[in-house]
Amino acid sequence: MSTTRLTVAQAVVRFLEAQHVERDGVETPFFAGCWGIFGHGNVAGVGQALLEREVAAREGQEQGHVLRYHQARNEQAMVHAAVGYARHRDRLAAFACTASVGPGATNMVTGAALATINRIPVLLLPGDVFATRVSNPVLQELEDPTSMDVSVNDCFKPVSRFWDRVNRPEQLPLSLLAAMRVLTDPVETGAVTLSLPQDVQAEAWDFDDDLFARRVWHVARPPVEDAALARAVATIRSAQRPLLVAGGGTIYSGATDALRAFAEATGVPVAESQAGKGSLPYDHPRSVGAVGATGTTAANALAAEADVVVGVGTRWSDFTSASKTVFAHPDVRFVNLNVASVDAHKLSAVVAQGDARRGLVQLTESLAGWSAPDAHTARATELAQEWDATVQRSHDLGHAPLPAQSEVLGVVNRVSRPQDVVVCAAGSMPGDLHKMWRTRDRKGYHVEYGFSCMGYEIAGGLGVKMAALDTGEDRDVVVMVGDGSYLMMSQEIVTSVQEGVKLIVVLVQNHGFASIGALSESLGSQRFGTRYRYRTERGLDGDVLPVDLAANAASLGAHVIRVSGVDELEKAFAEAQAADVTTVIHVETDPTVPAPDSPAWWDVPVAETSVLESTREARTTYEQNKQRQRSHLRPSDPHTEETPS
Repeated sequence: MSTTRLTVAQAVVRFLEAQHVERDGVETPFFAGCWGIFGHGNVAGVGQALLEREVAAREGQEQGHVLRYHQARNEQAMVHAAVGYARHRDRLAAFACTASVGPGATNMVTGAALATINRIPVLLLPGDVFATRVSNPVLQELEDPTSMDVSVNDCFKPVSRFWDRVNRPEQLPLSLLAAMRVLTDPVETGAVTLSLPQDVQAEAWDFDDDLFARRVWHVARPPVEDAALARAVATIRSAQRPLLVAGGGTIYSGATDALRAFAEATGVPVAESQAGKGSLPYDHPRSVGAVGATGTTAANALAAEADVVVGVGTRWSDFTSASKTVFAHPDVRFVNLNVASVDAHKLSAVVAQGDARRGLVQLTESLAGWSAPDAHTARATELAQEWDATVQRSHDLGHAPLPAQSEVLGVVNRVSRPQDVVVCAAGSMPGDLHKMWRTRDRKGYHVEYGFSCMGYEIAGGLGVKMAALDTGEDRDVVVMVGDGSYLMMSQEIVTSVQEGVKLIVVLVQNHGFASIGALSESLGSQRFGTRYRYRTERGLDGDVLPVDLAANAASLGAHVIRVSGVDELEKAFAEAQAADVTTVIHVETDPTVPAPDSPAWWDVPVAETSVLESTREARTTYEQNKQRQRSHLRPSDPHTEETPS
């Protein structure tokens, strides 16, 4: 057995370089690179290992795939960038992220949660305290009086799909292989954390060379087994008013063509979750747009009437199901096609566990000769056309003196190209985009709504653009961000400038948290704490703060264009398209002008007792809406449908 003497950190880097993934006969390196911010917990370990490989590549000593280092400004942001990259690559490529011990490590916890909730692969390599403990307590160490084996990295356990601490070099191979199994599994994937004590990172060991051999991880397309397929087909054939809800799994599995074929063959209308938006082009005859709490009137009207709902690759969050109020048919049944058992079994569904693309092909073939009633299909088309007209009116609102946010979205949507990608995450814009953005490409819509993390937008957009560049795609990445999210995390503008990765950032300034402000008002909390205002004797209700976000963006190295209305916005966007550097377009909007909405509901509890009349009125409305909630406990299996509700 041949061996090579390497430090643990050097062995980690060499191993990551050798990992490949294959799906449908196409093999690619799995790790695109490593994001990192160095401190005493990783600078002499992972940092030294990355430097060593970069020097080898630069001097021609290494011709193969070498893990490329990318410098970030914030540890949370670099995880967001890694997530944006992996999502755009359909989870078939990923980044590692390394941070120092203590605050550097814990800054990544939010990013880890976002990755795991969205089921996006990212490998985290936080530094840790000394395994030998001879220097304890070291700088930035948490001293737990109940255990010598606890560090701040234990915070990653609940937000990681796999977590391990490598206390000895000989433990490394099993940890690395377990990490890769999880990262490349469509069901299990998410954040994987390998805690690396700083002394162990620098410790040398004679590693078996087989650890660094080229290794291919195969991503399977499991079919729906025959009996489950038969149950699903029988349920769908019984439908008079069917509806299909496409989730993120439809896109990750490359199932959009199969979905189109299914919809065209069966006439079943297709609604979309946030992660599934783009599964069909917005103007496809079977597309009825967004469903749920941020849905269209078309999709939600059909959802309310649907007797059979087919979920494809969706995890049925409360937004998608309008907190279990939108599917109102008294005998509604669900069929869930999902590679993950946990999602396939939700809503007491007929379970069709399998790959989305392969499963849709199976359903289409098995449903040959069957289609939804013509009247139902025609009604869906009519409702979608009515909603599209509503969207157009909102785009052309002509509100003055400041434009409405819907007008800004309308201009950007119209002048961007079909293949360009809109990126957003939090605030009022995700809901407006879900309802009103006219998606024309399966990768044209990238809204992080699993965690809806403020600050994701610019960092996530950076990752999306890097993915597009790595795959040779001609796409502009348009980051839509409000002032609240911008103030949370904007510093990766610097990284985009450093890396030469151009973004178009549309910065909507409305001087506060517009989304939560509107929600607060609807819940009787009077927009408390949501405006950016000077403090007075009455509270935070003074004049608008003199914050100049455009000047801030310019100071970070971006080209900045200030616009005062939608007429100037179109010209500014054309300038941004022609630019070769990250460009920020700053536009002020009126936060009091709502976008068109459907009567869907979101369950946010209201105080049960209050001295405020506004809160008492909101509680009355809340209790009325709660009465519409359903448990969906009735079995959907046609063999058990006689079971009482």
